[in-house]
Amino acid sequence: MAIEVVPLSAAIGAEVHGVNLSSPISNNQRQKLLDTWHQHLLILFRNQELTDDDLLRSSDWIGPLGKRSRPADRRQEDNPYIMLVSNIRKNGEPIGSLPDGEMWFHHDMAFVDVPHKATFLYSVEVPKVGGNTKFANMYAAYDLLPDRLKAAIEGKRVMQIFDYKETSQPDLSELGNVKHAWHPAIVEHPGTGRKALYVNRLMSATFEGMPQDEAKSLIAEIIPYAEDPSIIYEHIWQPGDFLVWDNRCSTHARTDFSETERRLLKRGMIEGAPLVAA
Repeated sequence: MAIEVVPLSAAIGAEVHGVNLSSPISNNQRQKLLDTWHQHLLILFRNQELTDDDLLRSSDWIGPLGKRSRPADRRQEDNPYIMLVSNIRKNGEPIGSLPDGEMWFHHDMAFVDVPHKATFLYSVEVPKVGGNTKFANMYAAYDLLPDRLKAAIEGKRVMQIFDYKETSQPDLSELGNVKHAWHPAIVEHPGTGRKALYVNRLMSATFEGMPQDEAKSLIAEIIPYAEDPSIIYEHIWQPGDFLVWDNRCSTHARTDFSETERRLLKRGMIEGAPLVAA
């Protein structure tokens, strides 16, 4: 079956028809999928039936799987590559990670020195309402920035920080206890050569060489452009959805959902390389 590509929105994302991810991807399909992914930043495959073994090779057309950074003693899952994103509990304890509530926009793994370049999510159980995932195009966010803001962050590094226990940003006074890393505020995508904003609400904490109050004010000015409605696609999950997105040029967020409804998605990541300043 030929691959068909249907855009999900004008801003970001495309749905791909004609691919069964439980079967090997041919060389022709591989190039088509990569080209589509680079163009749309996010691609969706619906009605997939995938075992955990299938998931381990589902995105090998992008690159090898990356191991999770969460320490083994702070996670429930045994598999070092697959995270259960779920609010389901057994004996009162979550079976996986990131169980409940809203999550602000962020780049996955921005808080480590070499972030993974891609993330995939496969939906098993989804709530009737909520638990949606919003995706924002960071190429478009950069383009929206006024020239004065582009100039203010050009050549600067931004600290990305995250506490595994939180769905909001920890205080800078806790740096000794939480993961953090410095990255370019504006990155150049190695596959497309385009500039993308690498600042987000959840993890971006300060700019290098700038007083903290000034840095926080600058981040606050940038965030509305990074979350402008015109650059966002909101995905309403169905069981069997498989989404894979580019962490170098997009961010994502989760909407809240009722704790009385079950949600189970399986997440994996693709190894990356050091980010390159634009």
